[in-house]
Amino acid sequence: MAEEKKKSSYISGRESLKITRFNRKVTKKLEEERANAIKDPKLYTTKMKDENNVVEFDNVCTYFFTDVGTVKSVDGVNFSIPKHATVGVVGESGCGKSVTSLSLMQLLARPSGQVVGGQIRLNQGDGTALDIAKTPNSVLEKIRGAKISMIFQEPMTALNPVFKIGQQVDEVLQIHNPEMSPEDVKAHTLHMLELVGIANKEGVYEMYPHELSGGMRQRICIAIALACSPSLIIADEPTTALDVTIQAQILELLQSLKDKMNASIMLITHDLGVVAGMADYVVVMYSGRIVEKGTADDIFHHPAHPYTIGLMKSKPVVGKKVDKLYNIPGSVPNPVDMPNYCYFRDRCEMQCDKCKGQYPPEFKISDTHVVSCYRYFEEGEQLGYPQSVDVSKLI
Repeated sequence: MAEEKKKSSYISGRESLKITRFNRKVTKKLEEERANAIKDPKLYTTKMKDENNVVEFDNVCTYFFTDVGTVKSVDGVNFSIPKHATVGVVGESGCGKSVTSLSLMQLLARPSGQVVGGQIRLNQGDGTALDIAKTPNSVLEKIRGAKISMIFQEPMTALNPVFKIGQQVDEVLQIHNPEMSPEDVKAHTLHMLELVGIANKEGVYEMYPHELSGGMRQRICIAIALACSPSLIIADEPTTALDVTIQAQILELLQSLKDKMNASIMLITHDLGVVAGMADYVVVMYSGRIVEKGTADDIFHHPAHPYTIGLMKSKPVVGKKVDKLYNIPGSVPNPVDMPNYCYFRDRCEMQCDKCKGQYPPEFKISDTHVVSCYRYFEEGEQLGYPQSVDVSKLI
């Protein structure tokens, strides 16, 4: 058995060289296409399907071209973020949540990481939209921090240890508002520090990140993200390293600031409790694909996909005594060699005959609730299949 496993993961020198050459050709072509987009804005200007959305992910495919093959981290993802709403993206580690947000911010580890298919439409507010996947860096630099901001999951690494807090918040304002005087910039920074609940704003302005606690550093990251009043805030695991009381404060702060600025939030987390208290809509991801999406009420009170049901069962409940917490059996498939059937099939306890076929399409089971599971073949309205990209055709 061990020998078979070794053979399955073994790559010869010839195969490795072939993969490397292929990766070089693909990434070179994709980078050239991106560079050419700067010459003609029509190549990255489009229209929203619904003007009430801030962002629309339309069949987005983000792949990483590695030495052992192509990793399909995000593969045919479809969902929207409405204006003034909070959308929670949940799933276990490695399911593609953060890569989805990094695709929107275009902060992927290029050239190996690339959006190879689909559109990410950002509403410009004037009847037009930008296809972020094709937008050149010179345009994206004006968008990041101003229209879309990101709160990273580890504040100690997100903040620069050699610059004072004031300088780091000032920098965002100076880049996007060059007409502001140094006095106005500092005044706005102090206002932002006060807004995120820092009492000693003048003192903190002169401090370095290591002089602050984890909760204070997370507040600084929020101040930086909200300094230019963006229309979309991406919160990537904003409470991971914080204790429970500070978590509640940070989430309450995010919610109140969102309401003050009329912004939208894309909340990425694996903590279902956080999503239940914050999100209006929930997107459940598994192995790079969306398996279920709907309102928070749909997902928490009427979960449909076996994976979502498993996540709910594995969550500890206060006051309920159990001998052993439930865990979903099996393991996630190899991301380099994904099966052509339902990715969750080998771990599923609710299989039916149709599960032996190809990957299931999306089924609409209510006006707001969509699930990718053959158990709803009879009652659901079939919407379509997630569209993967054949990388061999990219050259």
